[in-house]
Amino acid sequence: MDTIIEQITGNESEDALIYEKASKILRSGGLVAFPTETVYGLGGDALNKDASRKIYAAKGRPSDNPLIVHIADRNDLYKLAEEVPETALKLADAFMPGPITIILKKKECVPGETTGGLDTVAIRMPRHPVAARMIRESGVYVAAPSANTSGRPSPTKAKYVIEDLNGKVDMIIADDTVDIGIESTIVDLSEEVPTVLRPGYITLEMLRKVLGRVEIDKAVEAGNILASDIAPKAPGMKYRHYAPKAELTIVSGNEDSVAQKINELVSKRLEDGAKVGIMTTDENIYRYTKGEVRSLGLRADEATVAKNLFAVLREFDDIGAEYIYSEAFANSNVGQAVMNRLIKAAGHSIIEV
Repeated sequence: MDTIIEQITGNESEDALIYEKASKILRSGGLVAFPTETVYGLGGDALNKDASRKIYAAKGRPSDNPLIVHIADRNDLYKLAEEVPETALKLADAFMPGPITIILKKKECVPGETTGGLDTVAIRMPRHPVAARMIRESGVYVAAPSANTSGRPSPTKAKYVIEDLNGKVDMIIADDTVDIGIESTIVDLSEEVPTVLRPGYITLEMLRKVLGRVEIDKAVEAGNILASDIAPKAPGMKYRHYAPKAELTIVSGNEDSVAQKINELVSKRLEDGAKVGIMTTDENIYRYTKGEVRSLGLRADEATVAKNLFAVLREFDDIGAEYIYSEAFANSNVGQAVMNRLIKAAGHSIIEV
């Protein structure tokens, strides 16, 4: 397959042709990768069974891993969901458009191929201008997981979408204005108590301010449900995700002990002739003098860490790192979302010091 690659330029007449092209592809059952405020997504017509099958095939994604349906109008909630509870309307008022996905009981029009065979549907309304315009102009609901090979770090730059999906999808829209860097928060509203199935930029504390009682799924607290037979309601709950090519290990504890341990591990790997990466923050970067050291951002502002996490993991792939050691982060607020991704990327390899 020849993949069309188009760059958003800001020139209205040029960009209008890109949206027109993308719309035709989506309406005909094809696939388009596009930027959102969280990460790049790989989109297909959510009500077209064959388009959803193509998404799974292009990514190499297990077909029981549900897709998120992206909409351009909040009224579309009523067209996709059997019922829209008051909790959904409150979250929509507070956070839509934005980096939040809500799970509701689905209508018959949403095929099981899109929902991973579940009777619920995950719905999100992105605020990124490219995503919003593409969905609106296409006239279809867009099922879209992240635009990467399944299991790899989600892409926040077009070059990584091209690396993973060139030749596998019809079109890639490049516009590197992704500003959050991790996928949306997912909240299950299909049961009595609202429950977070995937932490993200919209934090548990923010959700509780709007809804009052909100729980976090035990599988999220445990890190995964890899060994269970539970049907995953949210993308990525049951499968290894975000993994770089290198062996990634998280080191957790007080900052002095963590730095000492990482430096010891790095020295041993370097003595063996390996290429080693270190993930730290602006506050601690001075502690590391060996290996390939990268700051993820400010520990005092974990949103900056979230924004850079996947890009740094991909950068270590680019330079051929064989081992990566990362500092741990707080398991609250946006740090909870960062740790959720890091733990999955590391395959639960954590050293406590």
